[in-house]
Amino acid sequence: MVTTESRHAAHGTERTALEERLRALAGSVPDPELPVITLEELGVLREVRVLGPGHVEVDLTPTYTGCPAVRTMATDIETVLRDRAGIPEVTVRTVLAPAWSTDDISAEGRRKLAEFGVAPPRPGHRAADRTTGPVPVGLSPTRHAGEAAAGPVRCPHCGSADTELLSRFSSTACKALRRCLTCREPFDHFKEL
Repeated sequence: MVTTESRHAAHGTERTALEERLRALAGSVPDPELPVITLEELGVLREVRVLGPGHVEVDLTPTYTGCPAVRTMATDIETVLRDRAGIPEVTVRTVLAPAWSTDDISAEGRRKLAEFGVAPPRPGHRAADRTTGPVPVGLSPTRHAGEAAAGPVRCPHCGSADTELLSRFSSTACKALRRCLTCREPFDHFKEL
């Protein structure tokens, strides 16, 4: 996973104390589609830079190109940095490379998703060449053919691994609708990407 810290190291820079504080504030903004987790936990907040007195630039990577929540995320970041940190000029940039992956979701974010009733994505699905090549697409029956290698999607209600795919899309494009065959409850699954 390419982290903000590794990008800082690659450029030979370190965050200032002010940038750390502003990043913590921006990172505390709840995701508009899944308000149980923050933008930091979701892994979409990439960088916060102080460009000058009263001017901050924030890099945000959407979960997918065209994500309708990006504008709301940007507005919420602008608001929190202006209202809670007194920064009058906040520029939020949408950065598409490196691409976001569900591997960017923190362990705490995954825990919160499961607690909220959304099956978190299974870890370790980032393709080795994700930033340089196309995203592979596969078609399979409702019992996902790749689950043997990837592991089953577990029900967030009862923990059963005996689940089935009902629809590749659910309340948002990032989630699929599944049903547990043990407790019979439907649930969202945050799809791996």
